[in-house]
Amino acid sequence: MSKLRFIILCLSLCLGLCTWSQRRFVHVQGQDLVQPNGQKLFIVGTNLGNWLNPEGYMFGFSKTNCEWMIHEMICQMVGPDFAADFWKAFKDNYITRKDIDFIASTGANTIRLPFHYKLFTDEDYMGLTNHQDGFKRMDDVVSWCKANHLYVILDMHDCPGGQTGDNIDDGYGYPWLFESERSQQRFCEIWQKIAAHFANEPTVLGYELMNEPIAHYFENKETLNKKLEPLYKKAVAAIRKVDRNHIVILGGARWNSDFYMFSDWKFDDNIMYTCHRYGGEPTSEAINDYIAFRNKTGLPMYMGETGHNTDEWQAKMCRVLRDQNIGYTFWPYKKIEGSCMVAFHKPEGWDSVIVKFSETPRTSFKEWREARPDQAKARQLLKQFLEATKFENCVPQTSYIQSIGLGIQHTNHRK
Repeated sequence: MSKLRFIILCLSLCLGLCTWSQRRFVHVQGQDLVQPNGQKLFIVGTNLGNWLNPEGYMFGFSKTNCEWMIHEMICQMVGPDFAADFWKAFKDNYITRKDIDFIASTGANTIRLPFHYKLFTDEDYMGLTNHQDGFKRMDDVVSWCKANHLYVILDMHDCPGGQTGDNIDDGYGYPWLFESERSQQRFCEIWQKIAAHFANEPTVLGYELMNEPIAHYFENKETLNKKLEPLYKKAVAAIRKVDRNHIVILGGARWNSDFYMFSDWKFDDNIMYTCHRYGGEPTSEAINDYIAFRNKTGLPMYMGETGHNTDEWQAKMCRVLRDQNIGYTFWPYKKIEGSCMVAFHKPEGWDSVIVKFSETPRTSFKEWREARPDQAKARQLLKQFLEATKFENCVPQTSYIQSIGLGIQHTNHRK
């Protein structure tokens, strides 16, 4: 056999192996996602927000609005040991197998799982100072979803250094990630570690590299925006060293709304893009930029977050997204009352004790001492909050579920 023919044969075998591997996983085919059985996948589902990335507004707070602030507040109010116990119980109870079973019963086919990068480091996070439990929590969700024939999108909602510059990245008010080689290296290393762990798991649909990068507040936002695609390429290269099976999902700047900074959109053969939309008119004209970018790239577009609106608005938005072949996961699945799939009631006295303390100035030890509520009452309310979040104590929001194109007691989940 000639050397040329041998090389051609090897290349053909490699291509065949890659194609066979992709058929075991959801993969990109033009503007569509295709399942292992060859059928098109139109994403319909929800986000497990607030579970592994606590946000203040879902606790009823307005000023104490990210995890590190909430953790400090609880420590100031009831002490660090109780705070650690609170977070452990929160992670154990907020999302369980019962929640995933319920989501599957509505006819959803996909769950987006937001997570904090600190779950994969030894940095202080949610009451743990070492031996973080990121893989345990992810493995639980993936196993529950596998049993229910649901797909999972892993979404790094909070990146090293902060990728947004607002409360949602649990950072310090600036997207330092894009100016720190150390943070970028950690970002790529964590994604490579996650990809190696899930490389052969078809329940995982894909890896969403970062949530809503680069807010619009900063004068140098254009300079920052230009750094987005190069960092995506670094992370994808790190992932592909250990996993060529899974889709990589890329979001645009300014709340996943701007895509003009992307030019080399086919640098990988299994990538897609994701957008977000809250408010405004639920029309195809309102999301025309997303549609135009999708058509230009010839790659799938997926609405990773939308919602927080009236049932009528949400139903109209879903019709638009279906007409435009843009799958969606609504935000969020669960929170205190309001627009979500299941809601829970805050304990009586929550606002007058816990929320009041969260809003009170606490910039000195004197202010902590003067604002600190009765210990027994505060601890009781925090325990009651944990109890309220359990699935069996939540109330399904039937009209909300119907408005996003789902219903209860469906059985065929992957549609």
